[in-house]
Amino acid sequence: MRRQRITSLLGGLLLAAGSLLGTGTPAAAGTPPPPPEFGSDWHDPLTANPPVDRPATRSCTQTLAEAQFRDFTPYQGSYIPPADCGGPWAKVVLRLDGKVKGRQYDRLGNLTLGGVEILRTSTPQPSPDGITWAVEKDVTRYRDVLSRPQPVEMLIGNVVNDTYTGVIDVKATLTFYAAEGPVRPAATPDRVLPLTGGTLTTPRNTERILAEVYATGSGGGCEEYWYLTVPDAAPYSCKAAEGPYREVRIAVDGRLAGIAAPFPTVWTGGWSNPFLWYVTPAPRAFDVQPVVYDLTPFAGLLNDGRPHRIEVSVAGVPAGQTGWSTPVNVLLWQDAARQVVTGGLTRHEAGEPANSSVHTAGPEHRLDTRGGHSLTVSGYLDTSHGRITTTVTRTLANTSMHRWTEGEDRDVLTASWTDRETVTSGRTTTRTQRTYTMDGETTLGAGDRLRTVLALGDRADTLTLRDGRTMSAERLDHRYTGDATYTTGVPRDQRHAVGTSSERYRRYGTAGCYDRTVGTAQGTVTEDRRRC
Repeated sequence: MRRQRITSLLGGLLLAAGSLLGTGTPAAAGTPPPPPEFGSDWHDPLTANPPVDRPATRSCTQTLAEAQFRDFTPYQGSYIPPADCGGPWAKVVLRLDGKVKGRQYDRLGNLTLGGVEILRTSTPQPSPDGITWAVEKDVTRYRDVLSRPQPVEMLIGNVVNDTYTGVIDVKATLTFYAAEGPVRPAATPDRVLPLTGGTLTTPRNTERILAEVYATGSGGGCEEYWYLTVPDAAPYSCKAAEGPYREVRIAVDGRLAGIAAPFPTVWTGGWSNPFLWYVTPAPRAFDVQPVVYDLTPFAGLLNDGRPHRIEVSVAGVPAGQTGWSTPVNVLLWQDAARQVVTGGLTRHEAGEPANSSVHTAGPEHRLDTRGGHSLTVSGYLDTSHGRITTTVTRTLANTSMHRWTEGEDRDVLTASWTDRETVTSGRTTTRTQRTYTMDGETTLGAGDRLRTVLALGDRADTLTLRDGRTMSAERLDHRYTGDATYTTGVPRDQRHAVGTSSERYRRYGTAGCYDRTVGTAQGTVTEDRRRC
């Protein structure tokens, strides 16, 4: 399959977000069967993701941004904290409501407050008659920037002309929930700083540091589907000298401080087939979550009152090639009983990165890739509550098998990524194992009928122990399967598209259970079931 068929030709900047809300009603007994093929309109976007939990306390809502995006001109405005709903807050929820109709690609953008990125998301592709959708995100952790007047900037880069007619109309609001009665204020970082100019100066009494990195490959080039790239010697339309292995790294003053596996996001035009995503997007397509690094082992070095260089890079990207955006938020907790917290880095063990891609030529080409890396860092801080040692260990692994025919009329990928992380701070240990999977095939057959069959997985197991006893445990299991076929190279009304999808989001553990399945066929909802 030729690369121009694979790319979804995204435009604009990247952006990030929370969970998508469904607006339709569940399919019920007696519901008419789905149509034999897609028509000119379909159900509004719907996912199985859980809504944001909200406390039953007094609340108020205010508009943060409202704009129509036709080009790459950002919305700029001002934010003032609500006078009638001041803190402390139990929760703050950001909601983005959007609508678009006509013809348009999927677009990306971002929303920043005081330079801190608080939302990154992508848009669905519209029907001629128009769609509406909504995205929610818990932004309580940004209380520091929400508590003061701030400049607001939002951009969803778009192109509108005689062919691509869809104007993206969005409104972003914030809802503040008061901490009152038995509902206590949320525990949040003391400071939230955007990384500007590549340097960071921490307050000298900092005792915990997290870095959020919204690392996403996109922009219309090959890094949009980096997991399909091949070494230069292999005959394929998307090249990367080192193959498809990618790793997001963060460094402090030139020393490696954190590693992570990027999530293989599939946007709503991805895998050559928008009919897979018209109703149900792929996991995280509307919920672009940041990679989070615990940099606390470096706090003793950073607390000297001087600026320090913080750099993010994506290993595996060909030199000089664009396609990744990596904005960084730094979340800081301070020791209220100390003006200066001192400490040091005591351990730094970085394994040798592994990255091997072996190409086997033939009527069906094959590329087998194995990659991985490990890092352990440890440091101590002398705080008002004693000496605290924090140790972070992270181990990455990726395997993939990519097969394709001459002309790429058949293109197959089976891949998995694991990201294992253990953070021990004082008496508390948190272990997280993340696993991402992708198993897909696209074929171009007789009559220019293009078919894509795809399965995606986003799973994570998290266990928190204190003095060896379980404090909390949670399992996330988010899966998507889809199968869609249409005729390429013809006007929209002649594509005779068919497509089914199923998405199940399960999250369960000591905090409770959430389990929802959404099924679709030809743009209609055929199943919406909750099991918890």
